Amino acid sequence: MAPIESMPYTLFRCAYGLGFVLVAWGLVSGIWGRFVVEKNSLMVISPSELKGKHDSAIGNFGIPQYGGSMAGAVVYPKENAAACDEFSRPDLFRSKVGALPNFLLIDRGDCLFTKKVWNAQNAGASAVLVVDDKDEPLITMDLPLEDDESAKYIQNITIPSALIDKRFGEQLKKAVRSGEMVNVNLDWREAVPHPDERVEYELWTNSNDECGAKCDMLMNFLKEFRGVAQLLEKGGYSQFTPHYITWYCPQAFIISKQCKSQCINKGRYCAPDPEQDFSIGYDGKDVVIENLRQLCVFRVANESKRPWVWWDYVTDFHIRCPMNEKKYNKECADTVMESLGLDIKKVEQCMGDPNADSDNPLLKMEQDAQVGTGSRGDVTILPTLIVNNRQYRGKLEKKAVLKAICAGFEETTEPPACLSDGEMKKNFTVANGHDTDIETNECLDDNGGCWHDKASNITACKDTFRGRVCECPVFNGVQFKGDGYSNCEAIGPGRCRINNGGCWQETHDGKTVSACQESGDGKCQCPLGFEGDGVKVCESKNARLLFHANINECEKKTACQCPECSCKDTWGSYECTCSGDLLYIKEQDTCISKKASEAKATWAAAWVLLMVLAIAAFGAYVIYKYRLRSYMDSEIRAIMAQYMPLDGQGELPNHSLEEIHA
Repeated sequence: MAPIESMPYTLFRCAYGLGFVLVAWGLVSGIWGRFVVEKNSLMVISPSELKGKHDSAIGNFGIPQYGGSMAGAVVYPKENAAACDEFSRPDLFRSKVGALPNFLLIDRGDCLFTKKVWNAQNAGASAVLVVDDKDEPLITMDLPLEDDESAKYIQNITIPSALIDKRFGEQLKKAVRSGEMVNVNLDWREAVPHPDERVEYELWTNSNDECGAKCDMLMNFLKEFRGVAQLLEKGGYSQFTPHYITWYCPQAFIISKQCKSQCINKGRYCAPDPEQDFSIGYDGKDVVIENLRQLCVFRVANESKRPWVWWDYVTDFHIRCPMNEKKYNKECADTVMESLGLDIKKVEQCMGDPNADSDNPLLKMEQDAQVGTGSRGDVTILPTLIVNNRQYRGKLEKKAVLKAICAGFEETTEPPACLSDGEMKKNFTVANGHDTDIETNECLDDNGGCWHDKASNITACKDTFRGRVCECPVFNGVQFKGDGYSNCEAIGPGRCRINNGGCWQETHDGKTVSACQESGDGKCQCPLGFEGDGVKVCESKNARLLFHANINECEKKTACQCPECSCKDTWGSYECTCSGDLLYIKEQDTCISKKASEAKATWAAAWVLLMVLAIAAFGAYVIYKYRLRSYMDSEIRAIMAQYMPLDGQGELPNHSLEEIHA
């Protein structure tokens, strides 16, 4: 039996680990996995005796340079030749400035392929060539079985890798050991066919979100790549088709508990139990039904000339209907379809009866498509991306996949999304300093299925490079909170400024009563004297009052009690008037004649005027006395100064005679 790392059945063993599924797949395909190894060209440039073209198998991790090539110098480590241990220095194989990148040549065996490449990357290698340890046809270096250790580094592998056959590898090792300069060129330009100006690609996926790291990787990819996929589809640059892997239960096991819980249509279409425990959680048949629903969503959307809506449905379903929240069901799916404007009845008609003892046409087509034809191998790895009928190998990541898709266009026909970053920024609307953002403009179509407050014209829809996102917004300084799809509520200070916080409110005679509260828990609460839900209705506890909000001050006999007074209840208060020409004085709760009131007002004004005049006259008199006295004092001092010295003045000398006789 082949070792685990070389088996083309990673899908079944890693994601599901159920023996009967392997048997079922063998029956479906008729053979044990006609697995096609995707290759790229490896050209030896020097030494001359090795010069020539060789095949190498593309590793199913890291980032192959689809559509391009990469030249480098081959290096073979003196120690740790299998690269199963960390190398001594992080720059051990890093090339010097101006030199070719280093391709690390390492031996197969003793540890996982991914572990070898990870250690090489951390030591500065630009690419890895793994030498097979047995004479056999090339195999695909696949991802390992899921475990905590490998999950930490697999998604961080960014360098390309390839497996070469044992004979060729030994020749390279011998040349390096002898001190010769070994230069090679890895070429991925023909790894993806590029016949015309449109790329056809498909993704074999799964709706199960509880299968560990692979499911998380798949869901992250769907979210990240959605915007690019929709732009390519809307522009007519690509044709995308989603697929879902199913198996049928062998006849001998149809009545077993496993088949009944994991299959629909009497054992014809099955999926393994999400938790791998038949006694808890969801069953495999739940996954098959949702897979079928997603296939029908694509078919219905395609019929309405909106095939890209599939990307919105699968990402929204994953966000809104996760298994761990017990929302992975038809009710939640219907909510998502309704928000996206999909015809639910057409989807249900497409799905058919899962309990029928007959074939489902759509799922039967999926099973047939799993078996490879021509140069295309069987689909045995989940997820699998196929570009122009050629299986993609490498990390399922937005930029890496986009590079592979772009390599599938005939030269000079690539869309703007395939140009360099600089050109992308020139052709699309712009970058926030990070990855280039390309807006998909989905929010223009019914707000992208997101929450929308028509009264205030506020929406949770936001266009991004990754497709539209439903996130509750911040509007005029007020934060909204909710799921962004069906609900967003204003919270915190200022919430009552936005549509009254969604609470009850009524206005009468210029006075407004509201159930919205700026502080507290933010819930709508009827004001004092009212009762109700605070959202749609608040009624006065005295239902006889006008608009359920008048206060019966008149009935309480606490105001407007004078004989001439006439009381009338108003919105939130009362109004008191007097008969005839009388005027109501609220403080004394009495009525007085308007003429008397006017006379009193006149006399009061007169007295105020007289008092003002008196105060002004007295002030003028004081100022006059002060100025007069100051003037008289200065005159008297001047007269007396002529006859006698005053205090502070010395005796003035008389120089007149001296000056005459001088």
